[in-house]
Amino acid sequence: MRGRAVIVTGTGTAMDIGTASGRRFGPDLADLYENWTNFTQWASQAVLTSDTSFVDDEVGPPAPRPRQVFAVGLNYADHADEGGIAVPEEPMIFTKFPACISGPYDDIPLHSHTVDYEAELVGVIGRVAKHVDTADAWEYLAGLTCGQDISDRRLQVTGPAPQQFSLAKSFTGFGPIGPWLVTRDEFAAELDIEVRGSLNGEVMQSERTKTMLYPLPRIIAYLSSILTLWPGDLIFTGTPAGVGWVRNPRITLTPGDLVTTEIEGIGVMRNRCVEGHGTAARINSDA
Repeated sequence: MRGRAVIVTGTGTAMDIGTASGRRFGPDLADLYENWTNFTQWASQAVLTSDTSFVDDEVGPPAPRPRQVFAVGLNYADHADEGGIAVPEEPMIFTKFPACISGPYDDIPLHSHTVDYEAELVGVIGRVAKHVDTADAWEYLAGLTCGQDISDRRLQVTGPAPQQFSLAKSFTGFGPIGPWLVTRDEFAAELDIEVRGSLNGEVMQSERTKTMLYPLPRIIAYLSSILTLWPGDLIFTGTPAGVGWVRNPRITLTPGDLVTTEIEGIGVMRNRCVEGHGTAARINSDA
């Protein structure tokens, strides 16, 4: 909030972490993840008081500078089915570049007429993770937040090989997350919460996380068997069925559209689509 880390204490009110901790923690939000265990121990004992107020447009992404941003494709069977794709035998992993990360109420710039929405649960890593067992993986999370894996489908399938997944999902503003990080202790590791995505007030996607093919602990274990996960890293866990690109008729985002992402126990993001720089040139090239 205004570039400072806070603990939300009520609707429109918060406690500034840097001030309340005597600058032991904060005010930089990204730095909290580097000392997450000590911070959460302090926060669990702190007397929460409201010393500041805020409005939605002052709220930024809860993990603003991740080293790495991973995403899982086809993690709901119905989403794989709607695309006519076989369910993967291992988690299907791709990356979003960190520069795409934006806030929960930021605009989504559109650079073509082939952009799609994907509501997702996002996990934020809180400890260095190397070769973590699935049974222990939940303890490596800082917490959970909402996300949108906005995707330019035309660029995504540009090929023939390799296809441009990472670029297609990494335009500026294509990774809104928020509005809050909710710490892992608020949830059971056997996660069962609803992920809902709406477009202009109409629900387009709705599924419970218990139907994920690869739950978040399994994803963490899989990734950490290959590379190191760092505090503040993000994992977009996959989108439910209902994306616009495979609908009949096809639905894509246009300037003025409102994309709403709501996850049970976390909160609501609202992102307005706007015309991006160079839109006319891109649309002409796509026509």
